[in-house]
Amino acid sequence: MELTSENKMPLDQSSGLILLIGGARSGKSSLAVELASATERETIFVATAEALDDDMSARIARHRAERPNWLTVEEPLDLARAISEAPSSSCMIIDCLTLWLSNLMLRGDSETAINTASTKTLAAIATRVGRTIAISNEVGLGIVPESELARNFREIIGRVNQQWARAARQSLFLVAGRALELQKPERILR
Repeated sequence: MELTSENKMPLDQSSGLILLIGGARSGKSSLAVELASATERETIFVATAEALDDDMSARIARHRAERPNWLTVEEPLDLARAISEAPSSSCMIIDCLTLWLSNLMLRGDSETAINTASTKTLAAIATRVGRTIAISNEVGLGIVPESELARNFREIIGRVNQQWARAARQSLFLVAGRALELQKPERILR
């Protein structure tokens, strides 16, 4: 997604967490790459996807080709550790929370364990000096999923996304390559 004068929005230039949320192919990863490139800092890309089949292998290869030659850390489960081990002043992209949550659920983690992991990961981000850009999918805009596993996934990722949005300095919702800034409810209720 190219940021032009037509679609630029003021971004918080300080350190902290920026959450990019939206549907599949909405422009989240492209915007994350642009935001990280604009920092002119060392960038670390934390990838949560695992190549479990040919389709995922192809998707991972496509994503690697689309981003600059940054250090990539492949960490499907322990995001807090990956964040803590990275240089604090670097810019970091986490792509994505949705696959991370899926990996935890497929491993058999309970919702309580997932909430603990999410809280621990946000605590690690809070100690960073550099910008952290996290990507997640909004999966609650469609129909109610047919299976219990899919319904549980939708509920848990919805709560995790809310937790990360509360912790973020800025949250952007992406649709068709366009970004909308999400407002905190207290700003609207004033």
